[in-house]
Amino acid sequence: MFSIDTLTGHQRMSTQDLLQSISAAVAQGETEFFIKASGQHDIGGPLWNQKGKTLHFTVSNPGQRLGCMGLDKTEIIVEGPAPADVGWLNSGAHIVVRGDAGDTAGHCAASGTIYIGGRVGTRSGSLMKHDPLYTEPELWVLKNTGSFPCEFMGGGKMIVCGFDSADYPSVLGDRACVGMVGGVLYFRGNPGNYAEKDVSVQQINDQDLEFLSDGMYPFLDAIGRPELISELCDWTEWRKIVPNPKGRKKERMSLTNFRRSRWVTGGIFSDIVKDDVCKVSSLVMRGEYRLRIPSWDNGLRSAPCEYACPSHIPTQKRFNLLREGKSEEAFRLVLDYSPFPGSVCGGVCPHLCMDACTRKRSVDFPIQIGALGRESINVNVPKPDTSTGKKISIIGSGVGGLSAAWHLARKGHDVTVYEADSVIGGKLEQVIPRSRLDHDVLLAEIKRIEDMGVKYVTSCRVDRQKFEELRSSSDAIVVAVGGTKSRMFNWPGKERLVSGLEFMKAVNRGEHPKVGKRVIVIGCGNAGMDAAAGAFAEGAENVTCIDVQLPAAFPKEIKHIESLGGKLIWPVNTQEITEDGIITSDGHLIPGDMVIVAIGEEPKIDFLPVGVKTFRGSWVVPEADCSILPGVFAVGDVIKPGLLTTAIGSGHDVANAVDAYVMGRPYIPIPRKPEAKHMQVEYFSRSDKNELPAPRDDYSRCVSCGCCRDCGMCIKSCPENAISRVKTDEARGFRYESDPERCIGCGICAGICPCGVWTLYPNSAQL
Repeated sequence: MFSIDTLTGHQRMSTQDLLQSISAAVAQGETEFFIKASGQHDIGGPLWNQKGKTLHFTVSNPGQRLGCMGLDKTEIIVEGPAPADVGWLNSGAHIVVRGDAGDTAGHCAASGTIYIGGRVGTRSGSLMKHDPLYTEPELWVLKNTGSFPCEFMGGGKMIVCGFDSADYPSVLGDRACVGMVGGVLYFRGNPGNYAEKDVSVQQINDQDLEFLSDGMYPFLDAIGRPELISELCDWTEWRKIVPNPKGRKKERMSLTNFRRSRWVTGGIFSDIVKDDVCKVSSLVMRGEYRLRIPSWDNGLRSAPCEYACPSHIPTQKRFNLLREGKSEEAFRLVLDYSPFPGSVCGGVCPHLCMDACTRKRSVDFPIQIGALGRESINVNVPKPDTSTGKKISIIGSGVGGLSAAWHLARKGHDVTVYEADSVIGGKLEQVIPRSRLDHDVLLAEIKRIEDMGVKYVTSCRVDRQKFEELRSSSDAIVVAVGGTKSRMFNWPGKERLVSGLEFMKAVNRGEHPKVGKRVIVIGCGNAGMDAAAGAFAEGAENVTCIDVQLPAAFPKEIKHIESLGGKLIWPVNTQEITEDGIITSDGHLIPGDMVIVAIGEEPKIDFLPVGVKTFRGSWVVPEADCSILPGVFAVGDVIKPGLLTTAIGSGHDVANAVDAYVMGRPYIPIPRKPEAKHMQVEYFSRSDKNELPAPRDDYSRCVSCGCCRDCGMCIKSCPENAISRVKTDEARGFRYESDPERCIGCGICAGICPCGVWTLYPNSAQL
């Protein structure tokens, strides 16, 4: 026996997990199921026992589509009510609901029996049909129905007993049997305003009586109301509704005559249409007259991971290369976008790409993109064969400046980076705790940039004179100084504050700055978490982080500080810094013997000439081509504070702009593709978090959003055989084409594509 409660405390089991558990139990031979549901859909079908045994389900509190596509030898019992679509597409299951059912009970049923021990909602029994090879479907209802029962019914039988329905003006709701062309509806009571043009009400005959009398007791017994047998078996109260064949034999005007006499001449369009149309479109059209045109838009959209990545790294292309066995090419690809795949992508990055991953959003866990970055730590790319002779000076060696230097050097330019500090690397080197960032990886990646030909000049602070010297000796300059000055507020006692930036620089230089036992950090952003980690590393016993608002640090950084014993308090407004700690605006003392301020940094841009547009005097405002002066460009935090990966993407953009400038070409921004959508995740099974493959093998889970994985499902699914695979000389060596002479614009290709590659466009000829 398989018994399960889908609600544990406040944790609800997902529909997918429940259905997979049931399927696994069926595969192991289980036949008895007791499901304490909490609104999960599709319980009870389509399932079958390999030895032909009957599957028995007892269900409480089900969701929609109970018994959906249920098969023969499946029995489902619900003690209470059930929501919409009970027995939707029923293909043989026996379903018993001992309470009310929602809308569209028995919708599209083709076989099997559905018993409802109460009322049913609107459009119940609609589109029921009968395949002569199987027993016809039956839908029995104890009480009454909502409107439009048996709408467009083509076969089968619906029985509405009308019990406890005397107060209703109609036991069949409003407009029963609209468009009914087959089957029969038996009822007891007032039918209301049924579709008289489509159907007729008739008395039951002997054959009907035999069917009803044979079926009534099993129905009442199943729903637990056998005492009603005598009341409901007064057959003089029963009638039936059947399709009206006479209503369908009415003379119809031909389409040609309609066009000539009604459509144009004297018709509702006669004021705008003067001539007869030259062609009449049939229901299904090909070629020029299709309503929609499919297009194989392979790679024209960014996968959600790429779209969310500020460095715009096309991760799905990396996984496609790995799927094809091209591992070296895959690991080298990331270097076309970032020179820091290990230290940033594989380390300190918050991984917005993984948050946006289709698998995380819709299936299970994100693809292991961060860990994949570490596979590229030791990958090298060749230096360019020729030099352009153009000299580029970059002021600042943070990730933005080094990213620009990397891309410019690969384009063949002579690049020199000037750094005020004694070491290269900006915040990666000077500020981020070593516990968060592998220093050896960082040094290796900085060395790789140098090996590309980039020259480093350290301990060189650029003032206005030096700036003008560089400007006169360089073909272009990139300003990448970043945030180098801690922001302060004019609090009383501010002289007691320690700059979080300078504190972390001292920590990372190995100087072991003195810290108090009780440290207060003002700021709960990532910089504040770094300062707190540094304080703990240098011996602080207690660290309290405060902020005026909800902490903005990444959850994993907050969790790390809390694991060390740190506390975060907000909202807190600082009024004064004293030797005993911080006095808040409400007079409360937060005790501490050291206060570190980490509420953001500003760039020092006093070396720039007058006339450069700035924001609040601290950040530059570049033009559309990233320039702030002729031949002078800006990148990263000197424009506005942001993530490290944002600065890396900015470095790529500015390198493109500088290259265009020094080579005398028009500036064309790097195009950003729209996000790929409509991936069909149903084709991908869930993974166990403890059994994920190695990151380089995670291509088996990657959906390849927006990029064709050459599965051929569109070819196999096209009903008109309109799609073909064509070999090409392009990189992947193939493309898919849709033959307009065969294609009817049905959209199955777009609907079935796992990767969302096929797109349907309106046919302009039909607009």
